Amino acid sequence: MITYREATTDDAEQIAQLHSLSWQQNYRGIWRDEFLNGPVFENRRTVWQQRLRQPIPNQHIIVAESVGTICGFACLYTDDDALWGTLLDNLHVHADLKGQGVGTKLIKSAARWAYAKNPEAGFYLWVLPQNTNARNFYEKLGATNHELVSHETPDGGLSDAYRYVWPDVTKLI
Repeated sequence: MITYREATTDDAEQIAQLHSLSWQQNYRGIWRDEFLNGPVFENRRTVWQQRLRQPIPNQHIIVAESVGTICGFACLYTDDDALWGTLLDNLHVHADLKGQGVGTKLIKSAARWAYAKNPEAGFYLWVLPQNTNARNFYEKLGATNHELVSHETPDGGLSDAYRYVWPDVTKLI
């Protein structure tokens, strides 16, 4: 059975493990192998320890857990952008559980939390063009691909990303 809850500081290690594994599985050939085969876990561990030990007020992190193991998570920032609203910064689910509704439950829970904080704000995220599975997932949930922008990546390079938006977050809820 999978349960959903707010993340705690004790979750940093497991979230970092899942995040780095997801990047290794989904960003191979997009980001540098030296990063994905090397410091990706330490990079993510540093990020998640920081986020969970010193959270900023508009941050919210939800985890999906099965038998004490984190199998999915979502991280969002309300009112991140004056025009676009709440940023869903991360949504990752263990590959073995994809297609079983975990990601849908996480994103809908994130959208409900964002709506409770600011019902007027939109909801958006960034997704790499090559990540067609993620793009299809968001489009099935009603997101619109709004624009393509180049971003600096954690591996030290640049990568294009699409901004997917829900101008009305209630359409996602």
